[in-house]
Parts: sequence; structure tokens; C-alpha cells
Amino acid sequence: MLEQKLEYIFNKFDHESEFDSYQELASGHINDTYLIKTKEKPFFVLQRINHGVFKDVPGLIENKVAISRHIEEKLKDLPEKKRKRRVLTFAKTNTGESYYKDEEGNYWNIMYFIDDSVTFEIVRDQKIAYEGGRLMGKFLTLTNDFNASKLTEVIPKFHDMSFRYAQFEDALKVASKERLNNAKEQIKLVENLKKEMHIIQRLKESGAIKTRVTHNDTKISNILFSSKNKGLCVIDTDTVMPGIVHYDFGDAIRTICNTAAEDETNLDLVEFNVDFYKAYTKGFLKKMKPFLSPIELEYLPLGAKTMIFIMGLRFLTDYLNGDIYYKTKYPEHNFDRAKNQFKLIESFSEKVSTLKKIK
Repeated sequence: MLEQKLEYIFNKFDHESEFDSYQELASGHINDTYLIKTKEKPFFVLQRINHGVFKDVPGLIENKVAISRHIEEKLKDLPEKKRKRRVLTFAKTNTGESYYKDEEGNYWNIMYFIDDSVTFEIVRDQKIAYEGGRLMGKFLTLTNDFNASKLTEVIPKFHDMSFRYAQFEDALKVASKERLNNAKEQIKLVENLKKEMHIIQRLKESGAIKTRVTHNDTKISNILFSSKNKGLCVIDTDTVMPGIVHYDFGDAIRTICNTAAEDETNLDLVEFNVDFYKAYTKGFLKKMKPFLSPIELEYLPLGAKTMIFIMGLRFLTDYLNGDIYYKTKYPEHNFDRAKNQFKLIESFSEKVSTLKKIK
């Protein structure tokens, strides 16, 4: 019985609490996550990390525990109750480990649940966009002096453009004639943008852009807000690893500034929302700007374009491969997703002169 299993695993951790009940949290797509309700607060979040997706789960867990401890130290002047609402806090096992490995080889870790908080799946106003930017900028500011080389690269080459292009070129060799024909316009676009889409990677490889701690999954649902819509805490730090600021900024912009759903088929509805970009950027730079070099700041808009592109490229690659990676609801689903992202790039490009002035 699942409840008995969860109680058994919960009791492997040092928390001085008594298990009462559980509730499955279905916001993630990879890991199994449960809210553990106890006889008395605090409640906890118990998580099973998918070791089929993540090859080095101990490294992943040590990453996020180390980052949380680093942020906690930065916030040590705050009262404990307030501090625990600003950063994820992890409990150790009864034997002092950061995770528990069960008899089936599954890895579990546990966090203190942050009460009276809300999340948003989409951004509906500029205030939420601003607060999202402010919190992510603060996260990167607080971790700016953490030695990123000490982190495990939990998803190797995740945002490596050369790697993604190589995957795309391999897909071209195995794609059906029908899909190649359907996607010929998008394939041409990918080829035309190849040089521009490698600019940021080349700057990273040359050392012109600093390698730092990055979150790598900066959608708005990974930020907790108070009941008054003030940003509280960055969550879901499973993908924390070495990266560059353009990854986190760009991926947030990609998900926040699309006026339509990621798989919207009516491309007339897909536009780049300049107001949300402006609000997010203002919040992001409020604390982060002094920590950015002039070249990092200059290339933030291209970072947004690059992250939109890389997602479109991945959708297109999967379509050409016969839909082997992403879950799809119908045969053209990945193709529709790719067209959606490329339309967003088109809209972005039309407005880029305005976006470059927002700093």
C-alpha cells in the first residue's frame, strides 16, 4: 500500500514529526512528489527522483542541498521562520545522509513545506512577471559567489547548441519523406539561423561570458508566491548546475512572453509580449544588474531568442525522429509545437529593437 510505503520512507528522515496522511503533488512530469501531512506542522514534501532520467541522482541531490545551504547562509540574519520561507530547507536521514535509497534502488529526499504559498502556471499580468524576474534574479545573485565547478552536471549538454544541431542533423537522415516535406520551411529556418544561434555558446566557450550556478528550469510555476502575489522562493532545483545567465533569463522569457499555449495551432494567436518582457527584465535586473558584465547584459535579448529557438529545434528534431522523446497527443503534435516556437521567434525578431532598449 502506497501510504504505508510513504510513511516508512518518511520515517527514515530526521524530522521529529508524526506521519498523518499524504497528498500527491502532480505539478512535475518527471519525479514523484508527495505532500506529507503530519500531526502538527510543519508539513513536508517527499520526493522520489527519477533515476531513469537523471543518471547521477546522488549528485543531483547534493547539488540542491549545497545551493540551499549557501543561500541559507546568505539569509542568516533573517528570523528562522522567515528564512525558511525564502529558501528550500532539506531534512537529512536518521543516519545523516541527504537522501534515502530504498530496496528497489529509488532515491528519496525531503523538504520542509512552505505554507501559505501559491504558484502560477501562466503569467496573467505584469506584476507576476516582475516578481518572477525579481526572485530569479535574486536566486542568481545569492549564488553568484558559489563555485559552479563543484556542481554535478545533471543533464550533460542540456543547452549546448552544437549538440542540439547534431541531433537535428541526425534526425534529417532518418526522417520519413512525408515529414521532411512537411517541415521543409522549418528546416530551412533552422539552417538559416545556425550561425546566429551559436553566438552565445561561442562566447561561453571563449570565457567571455561567466559560467555560474544556473537553475535551468525557470518557468513561472517554479516560483512560490505569497497570498499577496509577492515572490517568496525559487523551487524545483533538481536541474541546478553550471551554466550561463542567458539560459535562465532566456527560458523564463520563452515561457512567460508567449501570448498563446506552447502547442497552440492558430499561429495568429502567437505573439511575443513586450510588456511582460519589460516587467520580467526590470525585476530580474533589480538586484542582478551589478553582477553582470557589459557583454552579459548586451546579450540578454539574444539569450531569449536562443532559448526559444533551442526549444523549437528540439520539438522539430523529435518530430523528424518519429516522436520518440516528448509525449504527444496526436501525430503532428511536436510539429505544431515547433511551428509555435518559430512563430514566437518571428514575433520576437520584429520587436527586437525595442527589447534591446530595455535594460
